[in-house]
Amino acid sequence: MKVKKRHFLKKKEIKKIKDKLDEYSEIISEDSNVEIAYTTEFPLILVNKEPFAILYNEKIIPTLKAIIKTNIKPKKKVIVDMGAIKYISNGADVMCPGIVKADSKIKKGDITVVIDEKHGKPLAIGFALIDGDEMTKRERGRAVKNIHYVGDKVWNLDL
Repeated sequence: MKVKKRHFLKKKEIKKIKDKLDEYSEIISEDSNVEIAYTTEFPLILVNKEPFAILYNEKIIPTLKAIIKTNIKPKKKVIVDMGAIKYISNGADVMCPGIVKADSKIKKGDITVVIDEKHGKPLAIGFALIDGDEMTKRERGRAVKNIHYVGDKVWNLDL
């Protein structure tokens, strides 16, 4: 992934982004330098020269580095067993059998953070394909569409 061009954002544009980030708006502090970077794949929001959000299908998704660095506790999360980690960290969608626990607040289409059972660390972030209550009840099928995961192009992007 290469950055084609980038520029700093105005305060008005930053406010719009923070509003769209909703529960994750804390990843952008008032004194941060905020830029938009247009890459070969999708635009990124850079905070102090680090990728902190992805613009994906007109939605703004926080990156895992942003969640980890700002210590935000995601409200909508899915906890997966240790057997699922290998697949998720290679870009696979989260499957129902690998889910140990899912927040009941999760609705289809919500931004969902995938967390490992043992260490409690974020592994991936994506969109819920089904409601949270259904995720643990189903024995087969996909539950979360994996958009960004540890070790992907955004994670390894060096600016």
